[in-house]
Amino acid sequence: MKKNLLVISLLLFAASACNSTLPQTGPTIQSYPNQLQTQGQTALPLTEASVPRVTAEEAKLAFDNGEAVIVDVRSAEAYAEAHLAGAISIPLGEIELNPTGVPLDKSQWIITYCT
Repeated sequence: MKKNLLVISLLLFAASACNSTLPQTGPTIQSYPNQLQTQGQTALPLTEASVPRVTAEEAKLAFDNGEAVIVDVRSAEAYAEAHLAGAISIPLGEIELNPTGVPLDKSQWIITYCT
């Protein structure tokens, strides 16, 4: 249950970063999904600025290696117009309405994008 809440929280934090008017600059992460684990406890980002960012190259490598799922959190219409190959569509509104019902494999790294 804690792992589900972590994944959902990360999705919400990442998705909210997409709605920000601030520039999307920040440090890229140097490791895969377990970066937010600290001494057996889960550490959630406290601010939008502390949400981990990845480069397109890191995301593609993780996806190609089967280590990540790519989630497009834009509207269904925007997804239908164009999206990353292999990305699945879960609009942010759906995540906000039913965060526990997000149909994702929690054992994979979940990378969200909105642009």
